[in-house]
Amino acid sequence: MVFVLKKNAAEDKIAAFVKKIEGAGFTTFLSTGTEHTVVCLIGNTARLDVDFIVQTNEIVEYGKRVTEPYKAVNRTVHPADTLVTVGGVTIGEGYFQVIAGPCSVESEAQIIGVARSVKESGATLLRGGAFKPRTSPYSFQGLQERGLEYLLAAKRATGLPIVTEVMNQTQLPLFGDVDVLQIGARNMQNYDLLKEVGRCRKPVVLKRGFSSTIEEFLMSAEYIVAEGNPNVILCERGIRTFETMTRNTLDLSAVPLLKQKSHLPVIVDPSHAAGIRSLVPALSKAAVAVGADGLMIEAHNDPANALSDGAQSLDLDQFRDLCGEIRRRAEFEGKKVK
Repeated sequence: MVFVLKKNAAEDKIAAFVKKIEGAGFTTFLSTGTEHTVVCLIGNTARLDVDFIVQTNEIVEYGKRVTEPYKAVNRTVHPADTLVTVGGVTIGEGYFQVIAGPCSVESEAQIIGVARSVKESGATLLRGGAFKPRTSPYSFQGLQERGLEYLLAAKRATGLPIVTEVMNQTQLPLFGDVDVLQIGARNMQNYDLLKEVGRCRKPVVLKRGFSSTIEEFLMSAEYIVAEGNPNVILCERGIRTFETMTRNTLDLSAVPLLKQKSHLPVIVDPSHAAGIRSLVPALSKAAVAVGADGLMIEAHNDPANALSDGAQSLDLDQFRDLCGEIRRRAEFEGKKVK
């Protein structure tokens, strides 16, 4: 349930209204826009009389029920687009950012070299896996804490904010200097982890699960935002279908649909979607065309000898060439590009 307050409602009266609602046992989410302030009620609102609340509170313009189970991430509640800013980089409607780097951090020299190259090509954030969730227990699991140290060294060398995956809530104390936490597809419905990253307030890239519906995806984002962290970036990375010629099937229709349903920024990971290097450029351009706010692309200095996901990683020259094309297309779409 949401209540749209009258324009120029006094702050003390808004605070009193929120206190009254919370006193009745509801959690509230306050969205302040340029024209109106919206108060969202989270809880069992079936017993509330919308008309009565409107008529008995002079600052309320109107109220309506939100039928979708996701409330805080719903565009009805928060009509304006959310912009997530990290290290001077803004992600969201009107901006376009490229996050790039290797699947796994393999050495300090490797990640620093890749960071310098992708920054020169146009990337504005550096990705790299320190902790790696793998299907096989015998596959490379990442350098873990040492990998985090190398990522931070690359950040110091280049100034690029870093994005890396956290696998469980017990690891969070190690991520104090990480700029953006990534929740991988395998953990999209790890609700304890979602709650913890919600409480820590750091920006989060939330990847869609292999077989998750869009509603389930948004409900996972709801867990984070409901804990007080609005800095969530949704990442479409392909879903599992009956097709076997690609690693996953990139659901490009999810991008405009997510942007209709939610105020959160949406980016696309074409590398994991296809699993095939040669398809990454075309899928990246398609993501720009359907309105994505950015891309997350795997780029490696030596893909043929990468410790993980080399087949889907661009080499640094390929990444540079793609960035030039992406920049032109994003600018044509009216996006601000570095």
